[in-house]
Amino acid sequence: MPSTPGPGTAGGPGLPVDTGRLTDAAGPVLDALGRAGSAALVPTPALLCDVDALEANLADLAGAARARGVDLRPHAKTHKSAFVTNRQLAHGAVGISCASVSEAAAIVERVAGLSVLVTSPVVGPAVARRAAALARRCDLLVAVDHPDGVDELGATGARIGVVCDVDVGLGRTGVADVESAREVVARTTQHPDLWFAGVQGYAGHAQHVTGRDARAASTRAANRRLTRVVEALDADGTTVGLRTGGGTGSSGTDLEDGVLGELQPGSYVFMDAEYRNALGDDHEARFAQSLTIATTVVSANQPGFVTVDAGLKAMATEAGSPTVVGVPGDVTYTFFGDEHGLVTRGATTVLARGDRLALVPPHCDPTVDRYDVLWLVRGDAVVGVADVDARGCSQ
Repeated sequence: MPSTPGPGTAGGPGLPVDTGRLTDAAGPVLDALGRAGSAALVPTPALLCDVDALEANLADLAGAARARGVDLRPHAKTHKSAFVTNRQLAHGAVGISCASVSEAAAIVERVAGLSVLVTSPVVGPAVARRAAALARRCDLLVAVDHPDGVDELGATGARIGVVCDVDVGLGRTGVADVESAREVVARTTQHPDLWFAGVQGYAGHAQHVTGRDARAASTRAANRRLTRVVEALDADGTTVGLRTGGGTGSSGTDLEDGVLGELQPGSYVFMDAEYRNALGDDHEARFAQSLTIATTVVSANQPGFVTVDAGLKAMATEAGSPTVVGVPGDVTYTFFGDEHGLVTRGATTVLARGDRLALVPPHCDPTVDRYDVLWLVRGDAVVGVADVDARGCSQ
């Protein structure tokens, strides 16, 4: 449903109040929108986004990129939200990146006039036809790492920009050598409705390397691999207009190197425990933690710990446990079942049934994908609610 402004949003950056995915339990929150203490009324577990921290993160990277003459095409796989997309565009983003056609379609449904790059190779005629339908609603670029992928897109007759995905060290996707890149370019020229837009090199393996020097070295090695492909294509007379890639962890080095003309950071909008543990006090750690999981103590009958209502189903778990924030004393979280978590009591920590805690998610991207909405907060007040529009859109 369309976003509508709500009370308590004065001075806010076009804060939405999306209600289509909310249950009746959210009624008291909406009635108290904008009032101090309304965040404590949000049914838990829930995702809370500090809008001022979010805005600071957006402005920070946008300013740094602008100073270097580099474009931003942030990755929507992190937030999956039309609201955050619109805020990124307001800060000068040239478009968005998406992990899948369905993810892009969900965002395009609510944000008109977008330039969209689907960063994962499209495979099969059925998905290619869905990409063609999307291309009629936005300016579409699609990453490809095999000539057959080009043919599948070309058979649709849609106007689509082909981006040659280059393996720069991760090994997950991408052409493995210069000759394979040339084959993608050559096949693109055989389809009148397709055009060769440029190359993509995503150093996913560099994003969480601990230590700025080590992470920078890994990033620069990846950029050298991409440069070899670009130089070979240039020598062939192929115009490589777009050099896109990068992420949150490599953003500082990518801006310094200047190999990429466009960056695709995702997690910088929210951040998470995985990035915090890897980045420490490094330059890229300047981004604020804007996303937390609100959880409630549902049982406090044991002397050494309490049980909260955020368990395995409340967050991605492959990156370890979440971090408990805002509680005095030494407390830790341990998964305690599908629906529950165990939070230890520190020597001076008093926790009682009904108390609310905040958790920094281990990995923000797949955690966001588990929720219908983002509750937008300032301090202890809810000032808006935004749909996670592309939740579950993985195809």
